[in-house]
Amino acid sequence: MLPDAGAEDEEKWLAEGIAGLQHNAFYMHRALDSNNLRDALKFSAQMLSELRTSRLSPHKYYELYMRAFDELRKLEMFFREESKRGSFSVIDLYELVQHAGNILPRLYLLCTVGSVYIKSKEAPAKDVLKDLVEMCRGIQHPVRGLFLRSYLSQISRDKLPDIGSEYEGDADTIVDAVEFVLQNFTEMNKLWVRMQHQGPVREKEKREKERSELRDLVGKNLHVLSQLEGVDLDMYKETVLPRILEQVVNCKDELAQYYLMDCMIQVFPDEYHLQTLETLLSAFPQLQPTVDIKTVLSQLMDREFLQVEAFAKLSSAIGKVIEAQVDMPVVGAITLYVSLLTFTLRVHPDRLDYVDQVLGASVKKLSGKARLEDSKATKQIVALLSAPLEKYNDIVTALKLSNYPRVMDHLDNGTNKVMAVVIIQSIMKNSTCISTADKVEALFELIKGLIKDMDGTTEDELDEEDFKEEQNSVARLIHMLYNDDPEEMLKIICNVRKHILLGGPKRLPFTVPPLVFSALKLVRRLQGQDGDVIGDEVPATPKKIFQILHQTIEALSLVPSPELALRLYLQCAEAANDCDLEPVAYEFFTQAFILYEEEVADSKAQVTAIHLIIGTLQRMNIFGVENRDTLTHKTTGYSAKLLKKPDQCRAVYACSHLFWVDDQDGIKDGERVLLCLKRALRIANAAQQMANVTRGSSGSVTLFIEILNKYLYFFEKGNPQITSSVIQGLIELINTEMQSDSTTSDPSADAFFASTLRYIQFQKQKGGAMGEKYEPIKIN
Repeated sequence: MLPDAGAEDEEKWLAEGIAGLQHNAFYMHRALDSNNLRDALKFSAQMLSELRTSRLSPHKYYELYMRAFDELRKLEMFFREESKRGSFSVIDLYELVQHAGNILPRLYLLCTVGSVYIKSKEAPAKDVLKDLVEMCRGIQHPVRGLFLRSYLSQISRDKLPDIGSEYEGDADTIVDAVEFVLQNFTEMNKLWVRMQHQGPVREKEKREKERSELRDLVGKNLHVLSQLEGVDLDMYKETVLPRILEQVVNCKDELAQYYLMDCMIQVFPDEYHLQTLETLLSAFPQLQPTVDIKTVLSQLMDREFLQVEAFAKLSSAIGKVIEAQVDMPVVGAITLYVSLLTFTLRVHPDRLDYVDQVLGASVKKLSGKARLEDSKATKQIVALLSAPLEKYNDIVTALKLSNYPRVMDHLDNGTNKVMAVVIIQSIMKNSTCISTADKVEALFELIKGLIKDMDGTTEDELDEEDFKEEQNSVARLIHMLYNDDPEEMLKIICNVRKHILLGGPKRLPFTVPPLVFSALKLVRRLQGQDGDVIGDEVPATPKKIFQILHQTIEALSLVPSPELALRLYLQCAEAANDCDLEPVAYEFFTQAFILYEEEVADSKAQVTAIHLIIGTLQRMNIFGVENRDTLTHKTTGYSAKLLKKPDQCRAVYACSHLFWVDDQDGIKDGERVLLCLKRALRIANAAQQMANVTRGSSGSVTLFIEILNKYLYFFEKGNPQITSSVIQGLIELINTEMQSDSTTSDPSADAFFASTLRYIQFQKQKGGAMGEKYEPIKIN
């Protein structure tokens, strides 16, 4: 096609073309003004010679063409007025312009004069049009030929011998009008397709873009046909549709086939499509495999001609198409069924029998085939199974379709998982609440590919990221299982537990937490009910649910996933506290401590775990003195045994909150608070000395400032053991440390200390009881 050219070169060539065109147009106008026909034709031919260029892209060529088009309209007007005056015979003029030297200017002039010739009615319109459309074959260059034929189409559209037109001749002239448009359309499409095959392979995408810009030139012919009064249903059925489809199928070009099928569906009336569905649909299997048939069919089915009998016609036509095409790949057939199903769900959502019929037809096509390995066919089956879910927003409605599970039976393990994810996404998108144990059982049977390892699947085949996303989907699904009735909700929880415990060690860390929290929600609803288990019935009581939770988390701790199991034990302990079940809460804490001692080995994980234990224990108000002392003693002991001194220090001062709970009935043991804080100071001091030995400097004083803030907290809360003199001494210690030569400079610690001193000053200035309390503390 075009040689490689930069945008600047192309702009230069366009400017040269426009300049040449305007130059000759000027002399053409001067000749027209002086009624000099010979010069007018000479300069108009030279003007049109600029359109012979091959150096412009279609986009730039269009700019040049439009300028020429404007000049040709003026030339046509001159020819029409002068022929009316009798200055010359239009027949002679028609002969005269055929002597132009170059074929392209000659044909543009011939079309222009031909328009005047038809309007003069000195010859039948059909003869002139036939002559013009045949002569235009002389230009076979794709871009030049397309624009020439576009010009022919433009000047002839109001002069076709249509029924009711002033150019109508004998009874058969509408046939001639249709033949003219169809012939022009056919030739334009051939030129358009030929563009794709000219030029180097590396410019394929560029050519596709250029072709896409020119598609409307070809499509306008179909629009002209649809506007002809004489194209009734019979003519459309017998002539127009078969000829268009013949050209579409034979061109074997993906872009042309997709665009023209879509264009045809859009421009012709709905009634025509309804009466010719079989013919129209018969073309789809003959299209290139890469054509997006589903989208085009969706356009057809989105039209407003959808009457009651449309389903039967579409279903029958699609069935015939698939039967006739013995070699049609599975993907082609399933694609058609997806479109039909989408249409059915939109037009007849209440007719489950129609939906099941489409699924049944799909099963028939799939039966006898081996497990699908064609990824495109697989995607279409997923789309087929997804459509009812998206329409009905309820998995159980979809399961009423007898053929639904039969379609799923044809999926391989990988696709089964994809489909399971689609089902979950549908539930999440529509916020569908699965509310009975039976529904949950049916749902989990359907998504079993995500819940457990399927036969023939090895762990090596699993992609880590995909696996995580799949299991997170299952986790989100568990939160969508809910019933207001506690007994039914407990059945749902037991049902889910039964399924997820089959998932193996890789899945449990994803699926156990949402189940635990779902069960804890039920516990919160049942607070205060602590009835015992009687007989075989499983009453929904907190005690029973905690038993189930204990067993479930125990399975997780065996994975092993000790940090996660520890967190869940602590969540359960807090819930048991709110239900006034002290033995249960103590047991959960015991399990958490066992995990901490035996399983949590990583030092960072230990720090996180001990702070979780401290935070949870602080919120507990159910324990008696003995149990609480046992747990707090264990916690402070673990805190002091952390690997790093700073971690020890922070955990120990956090333990001070275990002895001072700021509730009405909370424990307030000032002495033990002070002991914790003093112990933290000793550890901070040891950390300073260790830093001095190892690094030659005593490190930051941040730990001392953090402890000072704890002192201030308990000072304000009224702990009698925390006095202003104690705080004063700590401030002085920090000042001394910060001024020491061995202390490492730390801007963040300086800012932290300055902020703390500002707070003390603020409290002093506030006045009242708190101001008096802070008054003895000197900060300068």
